[in-house]
Amino acid sequence: MPESVVALIVDIVKSRELKDRLGAQRSIREAFEWASHDRPMRRSLWPTVGDEFQAIFFTLGDALLTTSLVRLALPEGVDCRFGLGRGETVDVDESAPGTIQDGSAWWNAREAIEETHRREHGTEPYLRSWFVSNEGESGTVALVKGFLLLRDASISSMRPRDRRLTAGALLGYSQTELARQEGVTQSAVSQSLRRSGGAALLAAHQELRKGQLQ
Repeated sequence: MPESVVALIVDIVKSRELKDRLGAQRSIREAFEWASHDRPMRRSLWPTVGDEFQAIFFTLGDALLTTSLVRLALPEGVDCRFGLGRGETVDVDESAPGTIQDGSAWWNAREAIEETHRREHGTEPYLRSWFVSNEGESGTVALVKGFLLLRDASISSMRPRDRRLTAGALLGYSQTELARQEGVTQSAVSQSLRRSGGAALLAAHQELRKGQLQ
């Protein structure tokens, strides 16, 4: 029986308006490498067509944490959308240069990123992520969608330092260590995390981790 995984489709927000598209693509690859270095992936990020990338995660929890860290790590002026799909993947033509894949995980990821586009250009301009699954887990899907709405609204409103501090907190750095890195006081770090929503995002990921989201 094929393994259930989480497929990810990534595209670049307003890619045609970027002055340095190659630089933006490079920064996305570097952000994914940095964000996922201690969490094994079923298949690491790879470029596909145009400004799209794909990846495959073993668990939904890893996919959510990695995509949070990527958005926090991207340089100013570069942003991504994420379509996450739970399901199966199958190799279509193993003889082709670069394995071509199909399967329900990819269909769901495509539906998810299309829904992200629709909502972003509708009533939720801060949204950058969505999740689709047809594996009979409606409670989990609803929980994850609610998390993504709040996560993306929080990150979209953060300033660069807020993002750096939140990323460091998610990676387990203490406020004292973050203060030393930024050249500020520990109190300033604490205030930034509370004000920006970084502390709430950290707490949300901790609760997801406790629930062992698969």
